[in-house]
Amino acid sequence: MQLATIFLGFVIFGFSENIKGPAIPRIQYDFMLNESQLGTLLSLNALGYLIACSFTAYLTRIWGIKLVTIMAFASMTLSGVLIFFSHHYFMFSASYFLMYIGNGMLEIGLAILGARIFVKNTGTMMNLSHGFYGLSSTVAPLIATGLMGITVNGYTLDWRGMYLVMLLLSLVPIVFALFSTFPGDDIQHEDRIPLKALMKDPVLWLMVFVLSFGVVSELAVGGWLVNFLEKAYHWDTVKASGMLSAFFLCFALARLLLGPLTDRIGFTLSLILFSGFSAVCTFAGIIGGEGFAFLFAAAGIGIAMIYPTVMAFIAKRYPNGSDTAITFTVTLMGLGSVIGNYLIGGVIETVKKLAGADSQVGLLRGLQAGYGVIGLCAALCAVTGLILYGYLSKRRELI
Repeated sequence: MQLATIFLGFVIFGFSENIKGPAIPRIQYDFMLNESQLGTLLSLNALGYLIACSFTAYLTRIWGIKLVTIMAFASMTLSGVLIFFSHHYFMFSASYFLMYIGNGMLEIGLAILGARIFVKNTGTMMNLSHGFYGLSSTVAPLIATGLMGITVNGYTLDWRGMYLVMLLLSLVPIVFALFSTFPGDDIQHEDRIPLKALMKDPVLWLMVFVLSFGVVSELAVGGWLVNFLEKAYHWDTVKASGMLSAFFLCFALARLLLGPLTDRIGFTLSLILFSGFSAVCTFAGIIGGEGFAFLFAAAGIGIAMIYPTVMAFIAKRYPNGSDTAITFTVTLMGLGSVIGNYLIGGVIETVKKLAGADSQVGLLRGLQAGYGVIGLCAALCAVTGLILYGYLSKRRELI
């Protein structure tokens, strides 16, 4: 029951995060948003995610991880209903904001569950569970595209109906969570490492930067790749969504197959190698043009490994303070996501104006520059990993 809750939780998490790729161009059209406004929308919703991360661990200590996990799924179900009935931008943005509150609660909850349950082969099991996120992310854009074209009794589902159907799936893991018992809620408060002690550890701050750069690079692909391929190369939605699915297929396979490698070569070295690979693929895909677009998908192999490897690192380094360390790290990572999405939208708009606001060349250069930020984040993740490796090596504390 515990594993079913975790694995199904990551499946739902993958759906809710990555059905937005094919939907965003339609949302942008329906509400008449430019790229900068779109970036702001994504940033505001990342802010909801950030807020949820800040209070989830506190609620976990008060009510227990079981109730908090159920609340996360329930809020995502409710957001799907509200998105379906949102025909004004304010209501839509509020409903989307609620979905990200649920996402944030779910991510923290699943990370805490994983840290408590996976005490052996931590890297392998963390990557395996996150692999279910990758699997659902792989099919999410294709399912979303298919659902948006379905007509029921003369009514086309479009993006609102698609969100309703997909988010109602959150009801399934609630059933498993209700019949599960989870370890760790009985740990005495005096046995936990306090936040002040954790904040004095430079390793945790370096891990914040590693995770922030890595996750901005990962999540930005879901939001911007379809948009990039449709507008830069005039791909149709099905073809562009197929490339996004290929990214998540590489993403899922990497987590399912390469998890044992992180246990073997070490978590710190894994962070450097995988994020560096993702950066190289992303930049090569941009520079190479349309013929090298497949490299955007290949980048998923590297960036997939960052989040679960960081969670495994934290679980090993802070066994009695994993709840607090995960919350602190993921909360600050959420702040990085807010800045990252806003920055990508702003870079696209700025470069587009400089290169010719109303020209196809200007749009192409803007999109390339914006997507380049994704590659830059992966590169900065590798650089921060190198700094972390040097720091831990001197103290003989490599994990």
